[in-house]
Order: sequence, then C-alpha cells, then structure tokens
Amino acid sequence: MKIDFDKNNGLVPVIIQDSRTQQVLMLGYMNEEAYKKTEREGIVTFFSRSKNRLWTKGEESGNFLTVKNISIDCDQDTILIQAVPTNTVCHTGSFSCFGEKESKGFLYELEAKIAERIDHKTEGSYTYSLYQRGINKMAQKVGEEAVELVIEAKDSNDDLFKNEAADLLYHFLILLKAKGFEMEDIETVLLSRDK
Repeated sequence: MKIDFDKNNGLVPVIIQDSRTQQVLMLGYMNEEAYKKTEREGIVTFFSRSKNRLWTKGEESGNFLTVKNISIDCDQDTILIQAVPTNTVCHTGSFSCFGEKESKGFLYELEAKIAERIDHKTEGSYTYSLYQRGINKMAQKVGEEAVELVIEAKDSNDDLFKNEAADLLYHFLILLKAKGFEMEDIETVLLSRDK
C-alpha cells in the first residue's frame, strides 16, 4: 500500500506501539523523507513540526525506537509502527507519552528477557542455568510449580497463590523457549478454539 502524504500537507500521523506489550507509546508525524529513512534504518524518524526538520527519536536521549513492523491504515493516511523502545519514550521520563508501563502485555516483555538470557548465555542467570540443565529439568520444574499452585489454590492465602501462579508462568515460558515456541504460537491454538 502507498501512503497518501498529500492529504495533510505532506505529513501523516504515526502511532508508535510497543511490539511486545502492545501499549501505545506516542504519536508523531512523518513526511515521505522521514518514512523512507525509518524504513531504511529500522529506527523511527519523525518530521518535527516545531524544529521543521527530520528528528530521529532518541538522537539526544539515546532512547531509540527499533522498528519491528509497519502498517498503514485503510485510508492510507495513518501509520502504525510497532517498535521496541530502548528505554522510556516520553520526554517527561514516563515509559509512554500516555502514562506509565502497564502490566497488560508484560508477559511478552518477560518472554523476550528470557529469550535474551538464553540466547546470550547469560552466566549467573537462573534462567540460563535452568536451560542448561536440559528439557527434563525444565519440564520437571513446570510440573513442580503446577503442583504448588494446586496446593495453594486449596488454601486461602491469596499472596502465596499469586506467587505460585507467577512461578508457573515463568517456568512455562522457559520451557516454551526450550521447545522452540513462543506465546503467540499458543495464542494461535487458543484462537482457533474460539468458535
């Protein structure tokens, strides 16, 4: 699809969304030159209306936005960029221009951290040390955490129940990585059952 830069005097709005958590991070504007630079370099560049020039997000702060996916809306006059932020996005120091980091979608961020520790063989990391012990140990850990969750479900201590649920999810994500799958693969299966 071709972007219609003519509708708004050469500028189109660009929504930036965290590719892992789906949280909306900011809104900016691009002209055709900024769009081409963003596509070419894989780092988000806007057209700054106040500076009247191209502006790469993070050029001063170091808080860049690495592009993961670019979509264009049905009218071809708005861009959605899914990106991974280096750090906070808002100039105020907030995670997003629309507020702080939300817990919804955090599992994708955790999944990425787990993958990073395993892929980079992070010494001293519990995640990597468990991974090194092999698939049987990882599967055993998931089983142990599932049993502990069942035990806590029968009691009335909500904090212990929530902590065991968190442990189960964490170890499940390690096992998923070891098996070569991601949460999206499991979501696809669940989505296929939603009929």
